[in-house]
Amino acid sequence: MRILVVNQDEVVRLLPMAECLDVMDAVLRTLARGEALLPLRTIVMLPAQLGAFGVMPAYLASPPAIGLKAITVFPGNQGTAYDSHQGAVLLFDTAHGSLAAVMDASSITAIRTAAVSGVATRALARADAGDLALIGTGVQAMTHLEAMLLVRPLRRVRAWSRGAENVARFAVEAGRRFGVSVERASSARAAVEGADLICTTTSSREPVLEGSWIAAGAHVNAVGSSMRNARELDTAAMKRGALFVDRRESTLNEAGDFLLARGEGAFGDDHIRAEVGEVLIGRHPGRGGAAEVTVFKSLGLAVEDVASAHHIHAAAVRTGAGTWVELGGERRH
Repeated sequence: MRILVVNQDEVVRLLPMAECLDVMDAVLRTLARGEALLPLRTIVMLPAQLGAFGVMPAYLASPPAIGLKAITVFPGNQGTAYDSHQGAVLLFDTAHGSLAAVMDASSITAIRTAAVSGVATRALARADAGDLALIGTGVQAMTHLEAMLLVRPLRRVRAWSRGAENVARFAVEAGRRFGVSVERASSARAAVEGADLICTTTSSREPVLEGSWIAAGAHVNAVGSSMRNARELDTAAMKRGALFVDRRESTLNEAGDFLLARGEGAFGDDHIRAEVGEVLIGRHPGRGGAAEVTVFKSLGLAVEDVASAHHIHAAAVRTGAGTWVELGGERRH
């Protein structure tokens, strides 16, 4: 049996952000129509707060795909030669169930997460939104900047993280990649003051965005926290915003931003306005008015990884990219 191996550089080439936006739009619609099987992820928390190991399987009816992501999350890797998210996405053939491909997971995660935020921004942010604040300046901040540039005409970009040297490096790299000028904010509050687009992409376990800082009519993509006991938005921010999610069940079981605020009595489960996919298919109208603050809580879903892998596999076969490996010999009984 031959399988296709796609490395990190090839994933980036075969899954450009503009195409991934369309893939994520389609898969969120598929999920909203009930055409996917998506169990909650299995997370193993490692000793001494080292990090986490997660396994995320999914099945899609359209496009037909089976797969899973196995990934480690080591927040301490930020600022080192290693990505904070590392692992592999496995894609299986839907006709016979055989393994079809193994792909780098960190690059898929970085691209598809930002693309989902782009889809949510396109659906929920005001049409005239263009003042972007980035809290966090790691890999996700860079891909989010790319996604935001594709869905809204940005007139201003500000960035902040706890390390001033990280912000400086980010500003230089963003200018090189995208030709944009990034202002280096002195604080998280200074970064978001007056912004109408906000992306939180940190590994913080404590809030980095307060509700009182958010301007009327802003849209927030809350991305960095994906565990029950960690959050980037404080209770006031979560309570203030009209809350949209990638998936209700995942939010109610895994999203610290939501669960910790709910635990403080700020709201109940009905605070979730809708899944973004429900907005895309017209089941929910989305934003309630120009002055409303909208919050998209992103957890990251296995269907997004599997849809990305399906797209990459098709592109690799079409262009001759990737490396084919013989996994086994003749079948034995």
